[in-house]
Amino acid sequence: MSEPIEQVTVKADGGRPFDPGAVRVEPWPRRVRAFVHGVPVVDSKDVKLVFEPRRLPVYYFPLADVRTDLLRPTDYTVAQGQTTPLARWTLEVGDRRIENAAWSYFEPDAERAPLKDHVAFFWNKLDAWYEEDDEVFVHPRDPYHRVDVLNSSRHVKVLVDGETVAETSRPRLLFETGLPTRYYVPKADVRMDLLEPSDTSTACPYKGRASYWSVRVGDKLSKDLVWGYPAPIPECPKIENLLSFYNEKLDIYVDGELQPRPVTPWS
Repeated sequence: MSEPIEQVTVKADGGRPFDPGAVRVEPWPRRVRAFVHGVPVVDSKDVKLVFEPRRLPVYYFPLADVRTDLLRPTDYTVAQGQTTPLARWTLEVGDRRIENAAWSYFEPDAERAPLKDHVAFFWNKLDAWYEEDDEVFVHPRDPYHRVDVLNSSRHVKVLVDGETVAETSRPRLLFETGLPTRYYVPKADVRMDLLEPSDTSTACPYKGRASYWSVRVGDKLSKDLVWGYPAPIPECPKIENLLSFYNEKLDIYVDGELQPRPVTPWS
């Protein structure tokens, strides 16, 4: 009889040392640029990083640093559930028209007063974002979010449907704010014959672009259980070309102990 799988809920609260229910505006000392079709639609050294309840951090830019000649006003006025009137902007770059690409506050309330005459952009509606000369993925990096990678001599064994897929005594453990510990394993300690490359690719602002593998045990293919960073960003070099596994979907033993399966958005 197999051991029961314990589940633990992981809360990604960001670990921020201020009230998560309040609006917080901080100066961001890095130059930020964003591009569409190679055209810089914003280029600013006077960025504000804004934290709002239940949202990822957002860059706000002074109008003087935005290509306002490319912005077209829309009929949008107030978003559902919002109390502060918003303006929405469509972006036109050459023959490309991006609806509702940006927003700003007509008359910001007291919490958002520093955002008067500032504009923010929907991240995925622009082609590329840079802090200084390094590309940033998915959303602005949160200064209160940590990623630490530590060498370890723990014994880590990964099982999929009872089959050992990886076993190592030289893992690297990645600790990321609000997320379960991830165990990164050298490829030499992974049953690569059981892995099949996937077309899936994701990006992380703290680690870079990830590639994925599925695991085939017998006739069963488990999609995208394994990922790795072939070329992580310079701040995270220790995980280069190692493989990690979704704790949420398989069995991981550490020093002989079955680890609880965390409940996360990837469960």
